[in-house]
Amino acid sequence: MQELLTAITYPIVWLICSYVLRIESGLAKLLISLTAAILVYVLIGIKLSHKENKED
Repeated sequence: MQELLTAITYPIVWLICSYVLRIESGLAKLLISLTAAILVYVLIGIKLSHKENKED
């Protein structure tokens, strides 16, 4: 599920950058989208790690 949410985050943020924020630079959109996707991946990993530690 972690990878699926990361894969979904990337195009959604790309579209937000294109249409909502009106960013025209492809490099800027790429960097923002990848950063958001990586952040989602890391945050879900931290959440799962804390959940596993509470169960132990």
